[in-house]
Amino acid sequence: MNVRRPVPLAGECYPQSMGLQDSFFGQKFGITERDLERYLGEALSAGGDYADLYFEYVATSSISIDESIIKSANQGVSLGVGVRVISGERTGYAYSDDLSPEKIMHAARVAAHIASGPAKIDKIGLEEKQGRNLYPVVTAPTDTDLKERAALVERADRAARAYDARIFQVQAAYADSLRHVLVAASDGSISHDRQPLARLSVAVLAKANGGTPQRGYSGGGGRIALEYFQTGRTPEFFAQEAARQAVMQLAAVEAPAGEMTVVLGPGWPGILLHEAVGHGLEADFNRKGVSAFSNRIGQQVASPLCTVVDDGTIHNRRGSLNMDDEGNVTQRNVLIENGVLRGYLQDKLSSRILGSASTGSGRRESYQHIPMPRMTNTFMLPGESEPGDIIRSVPRGLYCSNFGGGQVDITSGNFVFSASESYLIEDGKLTRPVRGATLIGNGPEALKYVSMVGNDLKLDEGIGICGKEGQSVPVGVGIPTIKVDKMTVGGTA
Repeated sequence: MNVRRPVPLAGECYPQSMGLQDSFFGQKFGITERDLERYLGEALSAGGDYADLYFEYVATSSISIDESIIKSANQGVSLGVGVRVISGERTGYAYSDDLSPEKIMHAARVAAHIASGPAKIDKIGLEEKQGRNLYPVVTAPTDTDLKERAALVERADRAARAYDARIFQVQAAYADSLRHVLVAASDGSISHDRQPLARLSVAVLAKANGGTPQRGYSGGGGRIALEYFQTGRTPEFFAQEAARQAVMQLAAVEAPAGEMTVVLGPGWPGILLHEAVGHGLEADFNRKGVSAFSNRIGQQVASPLCTVVDDGTIHNRRGSLNMDDEGNVTQRNVLIENGVLRGYLQDKLSSRILGSASTGSGRRESYQHIPMPRMTNTFMLPGESEPGDIIRSVPRGLYCSNFGGGQVDITSGNFVFSASESYLIEDGKLTRPVRGATLIGNGPEALKYVSMVGNDLKLDEGIGICGKEGQSVPVGVGIPTIKVDKMTVGGTA
C-alpha cells in the first residue's frame, strides 16, 4: 500500500445553488416545499417536539465471478420515505415505499400517534441549507455500461490465478450504488445530496501438498467514478494482494499464546480501534450509561500519545458524507485528544437529550430505518516514531497487519479479534508469518498501553461495512503503526 497523507484534509465547501424544484426529488416526483410543510404538519398533528422526513431513491448493481464465470449480475432500484416524530425521549417512526401524497400522509399520521406528546409546533417555514460536494463524481459508476463493470471482476480473476499455481479458487465481486436523499425537518431545514459509492473485492484460496487451504482477501473503493479502478487501485492490485496473503499463509506457523507486546500495522488494523473504542463513543450508548466511556468526558482514557478522530469530510472516502442522514453537515470530530476523552458522536435525539450540539453523526441504512449516532471515517492521528524503530524496540512480540472478524462488548469494552495476517517479532525483526492469532483485550485498557505511535497513518482501501442494531452503513478506518506493550494473544503454540 502507498503511504497516504499523514493527516487527511477536510473537504472544501461548495455553494449549493440547486433549489428543491431543480433537485432530483423535485424533478422526478414533483415534490414542493408546500408538500413538505403539509407532511411535517401532519407528523406533528398529535403533538411533538420535532419531526423530519427522509426521502431516498437508490439505484444499485452488483456483479460476481466464481470459477472464472460470471455467476450473477443484478441491478435494482428502491425508493421510499421515512417519517420521524420526537416527543421528549419517545420516538415515532413510520415509512412508505410509495411516494404518493396519500401514502406519505398516512405514514406521517402513524408516526404522529406513536410519539404523541404535549408539545406543539404551530408553523413550519422551510429554508434550504447551503451544501458542499466532497465527492464531485460527474458520472456515477451506476451510469456506466455494465460490461465495463463486469470487466473489472474478470481482470481480477485472471490476475489472481496468474499469481501462483497454488491458488485454486478465486471469487471477485463488484458493487455500486447511487443514492439520492432529501431531508426536510420541522426546524425549517431542507437538505439534499447525491451519494455515489463503489467497491471491488477479491477473495482467494491457496493450497500446497494437500494441506489446509489458506485464504486471502483484498478490496477497495469509495465515493468515486469508475475510472478509479483504471488509474487508482486496479483489479490487478487487489487480486495480487489477496493472492499474496493466501500464499504467505501456506508457510505460516501456529500463533503463540500468552501476554505479549503487539504491534498493529497501519491502515485496516484500525478496525480494532473502530470496534473496541469507536462504538463506545457513540452517544446513544453513553446517554443510556451502558458504555465503558459513559460519564468520562474530560478524563484520561488512553495513553497521551493517542488522539482519535472521526471525520466525515474527507474527499471521496467511503465513510464520507456531505450531510448525515438527518440533514446536518458532517464534521471532523476529535473524540480523544492526547488520551483525554473530549466528546461523543451525537445524532439529533441524543444531542437533544444530552443538551449537546449534533456532530453530524446521525446515520441510517435506508428510509426503512431510524437514524442513530454512527461513525464515518475513524482513525488515530500519527505520532513521531519511525515504524522501523517501533519494530526494533520489541524483543519478542506479534506484528498484526491485517484483521478478519471480531466481537466487542460495548458495556465492558472487552474485545476478541482474529488477525488474518501477522508475523512474529524476534529480536526486533519481523520473522515468521503466523496463523490463527487472536487478540483479546479491553478497548480503553489497550489504549492505555500504547507506548509508541508511528508517523505513517494510513486509511483503509475503502471496504468497511459497520453493523449496529441490524443496520449496516459504509465506513472508513485507519491507524498509524502503534505499539501496545501488553495484550493477550490467543493461539495454539
